[in-house]
Amino acid sequence: MQLKIMPKKKRLSAGRAPLMLFLCQMISALEVPLDPKLLEDLVQPPTITQQSPKDYIIDPRENIVIQCEAKGKPSPSFSWTRNGTHFDIDKDPLVTMKPGSGTLTINIMSEGKAETYEGVYQCTARNERGAAISNNIVIRPSRSPLWTKEKLEPIILRNGQSLVLPCRPPIGLPPPIIFWMDNSFQRLPQSERVSQGLNGDLYFSNVLPEDTREDYICYARFNHTQTIQQKQPISVKVISVDELNDTIAANLSDTEFYGAKSHRQRPPTFLTPDGNTSRKEELRGNVLSLECIAEGLPTPIIYWIKEDGTLPINRTFYRNFKKTLQIVQVTEADSGNYQCIAKNALGAIHHTISVTVKAAPYWIIAPQNLVLSPEEDGTLICRANGNPKPRISWLSNGVPIEIAPDDPSRKIDGDTIIFSKVQERSSAVYQCNASNEYGYLLANAFVNVLAEPPRILTSANTLYQVIANRPALLDCAFFGSPLPTIEWFKGAKGSALREDIYVLHENGTLEIPVAQKDSTGTYTCVARNKLGMANNDVHLEIKDPTRIIKQPEYAVVQRGSTVSFECKVKHDHTLIPTVMWLKDHGELPNDGRFTVDKDRLVVADVNDDDGGTYTCVANTTLDNVSASAVLSVVAPTPTPAPIYDVPNPPFDLELTDQLDRSVQLSWTPGDDNNSPITKFIIEYEDAMHEPGLWHHQTEVPGTQTTAQLKLSPYVNYSFRVMAENNLGRSLPSEASEQYLTKAAEPDKNPTAVEGLGSEPDNLVITWKPLNGFESNGPGLQYKVSWRQKDGDDEWTSVVVANVSKYIVSGTPTFVPYLIKVQALNDAGFAPEPAAVMGHSGEDLPMVAPGNVRVNVVNSTLAEVHWDPVPLKSIRGHLQGYRIYYWKAQSSLTRNRRHIEKKILTFQGSKTHGMLPGLEPFSHYTLNVRVVNGKGEGPASPDKVFNTPEGVPSAPSSLKIVNPTLDSLTLEWEPPSHPNGILTEYTLKYQPINSTHELGPLVDLKIPANKTRWILKNLNFSTRYKFYFYAQTAAGSGIQITEEAITTVDEAMASRQVDIATQGWFIGLMCAVALLILILLIVCFIRRNKGGKYPVKEKEDAHADPEIQPMKEDDGTFGEYSDAEDHKPLKKGSRTPSDRTVKKEDSDDSLVDYGEGVNGQFNEDGSFIGQYSGKKEKEPAEGNESSEAPSPVNAMNSFV
Repeated sequence: MQLKIMPKKKRLSAGRAPLMLFLCQMISALEVPLDPKLLEDLVQPPTITQQSPKDYIIDPRENIVIQCEAKGKPSPSFSWTRNGTHFDIDKDPLVTMKPGSGTLTINIMSEGKAETYEGVYQCTARNERGAAISNNIVIRPSRSPLWTKEKLEPIILRNGQSLVLPCRPPIGLPPPIIFWMDNSFQRLPQSERVSQGLNGDLYFSNVLPEDTREDYICYARFNHTQTIQQKQPISVKVISVDELNDTIAANLSDTEFYGAKSHRQRPPTFLTPDGNTSRKEELRGNVLSLECIAEGLPTPIIYWIKEDGTLPINRTFYRNFKKTLQIVQVTEADSGNYQCIAKNALGAIHHTISVTVKAAPYWIIAPQNLVLSPEEDGTLICRANGNPKPRISWLSNGVPIEIAPDDPSRKIDGDTIIFSKVQERSSAVYQCNASNEYGYLLANAFVNVLAEPPRILTSANTLYQVIANRPALLDCAFFGSPLPTIEWFKGAKGSALREDIYVLHENGTLEIPVAQKDSTGTYTCVARNKLGMANNDVHLEIKDPTRIIKQPEYAVVQRGSTVSFECKVKHDHTLIPTVMWLKDHGELPNDGRFTVDKDRLVVADVNDDDGGTYTCVANTTLDNVSASAVLSVVAPTPTPAPIYDVPNPPFDLELTDQLDRSVQLSWTPGDDNNSPITKFIIEYEDAMHEPGLWHHQTEVPGTQTTAQLKLSPYVNYSFRVMAENNLGRSLPSEASEQYLTKAAEPDKNPTAVEGLGSEPDNLVITWKPLNGFESNGPGLQYKVSWRQKDGDDEWTSVVVANVSKYIVSGTPTFVPYLIKVQALNDAGFAPEPAAVMGHSGEDLPMVAPGNVRVNVVNSTLAEVHWDPVPLKSIRGHLQGYRIYYWKAQSSLTRNRRHIEKKILTFQGSKTHGMLPGLEPFSHYTLNVRVVNGKGEGPASPDKVFNTPEGVPSAPSSLKIVNPTLDSLTLEWEPPSHPNGILTEYTLKYQPINSTHELGPLVDLKIPANKTRWILKNLNFSTRYKFYFYAQTAAGSGIQITEEAITTVDEAMASRQVDIATQGWFIGLMCAVALLILILLIVCFIRRNKGGKYPVKEKEDAHADPEIQPMKEDDGTFGEYSDAEDHKPLKKGSRTPSDRTVKKEDSDDSLVDYGEGVNGQFNEDGSFIGQYSGKKEKEPAEGNESSEAPSPVNAMNSFV
């Protein structure tokens, strides 16, 4: 809004506004100084400017001068009254009036007496606009009478008694000042024991022999006449008891002599005041003095308290060794009971003084001059207080208002006179008198009815120079009636000041609280009222502040060395600074060792006296700055090694060349701590949007101390700088001053604009909103626009704020839209954004894929083909095609288990795909569906296909039962997954001799319908290894293995028993047993230590490529186990106790393809991952596996 002066209108209720307005208007008008040019033609009632005091005591030896000065237009005439009647000065030759003034001079030095002119005088100043009167001036001549003659007898008293020496000075005008001296005009010493009271008497709490003297003299000084009167000397003699007894021995009986004790101790009693209580009355604003003086032995000590409160801390003082309590500027609140307490070792006594504070009248609101224009209203208020309450009376032009000429515009309401629709004849001077028994107040206030156009009193083209960042005050003193309103404008074009950074005072002064460089310019003050307008131009220049950019630093130097203090000053180029140095706040010593150059103080040959505080003071005509450092002088010490550290933080950050989008930052580097600074890092804080968070701005080389920084609009910047050297980075500097850049339209638009529907009939537009830093101004909003890509030509738009999403409802299903999101703020729009394409909401596809075809690749893999679905029927973004397939039944038996459907999804617009992991010789069903972002479409008609036969799995089990001397019986269960029609079983077996060598391999075909087979013509007591697998038309399946041993021949066993009965055989067997035992021990030891067995060479000779007989790391036999049951026997293998062998699960699974039922395919339809089966290798002839060494095997090798 436009800045205007509307004095005192703020915060006033509607009812009191007119009354208060005119009073305050006059107050505001009187604040404007009236210059001589204005006074030359401005009519004004008289105003008393100078007068003599109410109680005027004159020196009777000099002429009497009674002052009365007044101003007004026309110049006023003067008259006097004396004791209430007209004082005709023309009839008294000794009285003259000063020309152009009302001041009287009464010449009593040539003749006449001062007493003749005692009385009450009052001055009246009058012109055509009214009459002003002075106070009642009471004239009294000063008096300094002599003491009356009196005969003073010497005072004789014994040691320890109390004493009061009366002064009783003559009554003078004004009262004299009392003091006690001796004949040599030396003041008598005073103490807690001896002191002067407020009445001038000299009090002794107890006397001592040294108090004896003959010249106790009381003096009275009359300041007005500069005379001193003297009382006759008083003689005092203090005698001991012995001296007193000798003096009265001739006249008194023996019983009347004093005792030997001369110092009779006693508790305190008061010398003044009398009694236990007293009363004291004092006037408000005076000094309240309360006194208590006590006698006693030892000398009493005085204490003061206030019974019903505390003593005011800042206004309470103790005088006369605490015997007098004084309270300055006393108020009604100081009334109450004050107690003084006198105390010594023998007791205490107290006295209560009841204080009452009365008050002569004092102003609450004194009436003020009132300048009104015709037909205006106004008010004079005269409000005073006192104790008792003063009476208010009004006079008009010096005449009691009750008998003054009537004025219809005037109404009296107690202490207020209300004026309504005044006319020029209403001009007058009103007097308000507030009086009670203790005094009176008299105030003149005129009502001046004027019709004056505005006048500006400030000199034209005044130049103001102000330091930046300080307040600037531009004066516009004005006058006018009615009171003008003031407006300020800046610049040649007269643009009105509308910003809230200005303050407009009621006296017309324009205040810029924090002047900046851009405040420089010409300002125009315009004053307007209904009678006209006036204006005035003033000029403002903003200067850079004077700063000390390199301050003197604390120094510790050795005696005899040289020290220098640096003081670099930066100042406005138009100002000339003066730099001076001070030591301990005084001038530098006049010593040649102190030298001062441009920015440095050097002290050579330092001594102990040079220690202290050195201050550099830089002055210009507008400001001054100073910086200090302390110098400490120490004894010489060895030079310490330099300290290397990270730099000290930079300091003295300054922002200059402040533009909308850039600013120059300068700084002073800190100490590099003996490692050169390599670079400076500048960070910024946005106090408006992200307070407390610092961001990287830029980096500059270590030799640079300024940087031109790019800025964004509407950011409250603060900067800080860090220095870096080879040792690391410094702490951050203090933050710079804040700089708020002006708001501007956004530079960029939101990103990540998308249009996707959440329902079939809507379009959800989303975007990434701008942050506060990117907003460039207040009122950040977004203009969201959209139209159908292939339909509407007109854009539909909406403006939103504080959101990042907008939903457009009622759209067709899955229609392409062009979308734009544009940022805007209070300053304008961001650049036009590019349109992005989105789609309204999707719905489920309507059509199933057609012409589904299946090509069976092998027994576990099939390829599916289909025709694509038309794009319009997809009704959304094509995600791909999904195949559901399941095994319906086996070619041999129906599968009674729950049918589990499997799913494969093919991304994009593919029209074929591979189905892996199928079961051979099975009946499958499948269908195909199209998928979009909403879901699946309808399924295609089911398509049935069969997989061909595959190789069977391993037989479910193989058992060897009923071993005989030459036969073994084999029992087995068919494969759990025949994967076709079994044609036959193949059984292969081979013997294993005592040295674990494999014999020849026998191949036997067994019909498919068999589950039991007897092998005959086998060798007795021989181990056999069996390999067994099934076959279909597709080939051989996975084999399982087993081992078994035929039984021992009984006849041979009996023959062995017969031999065993022979002695030689028994000895041989014992030897063999012993060798076996030794061999077993050696074998176990070598096996545990990793040794090799001789059988190793035999196994190497018949190596089986699938057998790993030894570990690679230590060359010893490894642990033998079947990694897969269908491989030939390996070392360390053992047959389970039930003689059965479990097959490994070799079923194909989609898990092997990486994604289970929802596995994905490569672009060409091939499955992702390796799909391969593990097949049993045929046993190699002569390759045998052997068991780990054991006692049983070892025994068999010797049989």
